[in-house]
Amino acid sequence: MHAALVKNSVAVVTGAASGIGLAAARCFARLGLRVCLADLGGDRLDAALASLLADGAAPGDVITWPTDVGDKAQLQALADHVFKTFGVVNVLMNNAGMQPGSSIFDAEANWDRILDVNMFGIIRGSQIFAPRMVAAGQPGLIINTGSKQGITTPPGDPAYNVSKAGVKVFTEALQHALRSMPDAKVEARLFIPGFVFTPLTAHGRTEKPAGAWTPEETVDFLFQAVNRGDFYILCPDNEVDPQTDAKRILWAAGDIAENRPPLSRWHPDYGDAFKEWLKT
Repeated sequence: MHAALVKNSVAVVTGAASGIGLAAARCFARLGLRVCLADLGGDRLDAALASLLADGAAPGDVITWPTDVGDKAQLQALADHVFKTFGVVNVLMNNAGMQPGSSIFDAEANWDRILDVNMFGIIRGSQIFAPRMVAAGQPGLIINTGSKQGITTPPGDPAYNVSKAGVKVFTEALQHALRSMPDAKVEARLFIPGFVFTPLTAHGRTEKPAGAWTPEETVDFLFQAVNRGDFYILCPDNEVDPQTDAKRILWAAGDIAENRPPLSRWHPDYGDAFKEWLKT
């Protein structure tokens, strides 16, 4: 068990009103952590709190704080409230995200919002919380939710891909900075879910597709990987196994190393070569 995941530690989860965030918050509470659920205010956040209390969490050990992670001032207010309420933060899970769709020339006019939530929400959240977590001198863990789309960057949703690529690069730099700080007991992890059936991915569906994992399966994998000490927490699902993920990632890196056209996996002159590569 990671040293931060012990009874009476404090966890803050953004995007906690549903999906992976809610499943993670529930796991933290079951381990005996005190938990702050942060998400946009409203009925979903209220319902998330009620569900944790119904699951056995003690009143006062689970709180909510309405937060738009795209707003730096609201992230600062979140940190101030949690430190004032609980005195310390041991776990920060920067999980809030959005995926409304995007195009390269931003016909939807939503690039700014996607980057503010998906990338700057994680960057600013880490910048606001991490120094105070380090200064507390207690074991700490920062989990940043990325995406495989930030690594292989498939065509079709460039704003989302850019935001999640930024999360990858930032979290790698964050972990390097933390491990280079004398006496720092705080670590960072890059959480990379696979196909998970959540409100973000449902797109109107009411039943889980066979290929998707549930949020609970994904969070179970996350906790196992954290306890192993993994930095890159690359989750499989019912469609893609770890070997296929590794092949896709290596091929994407090979575009640079071998000077192929960008996104060659989807290029008509390289599609067959990629399929053969998967078989090797």
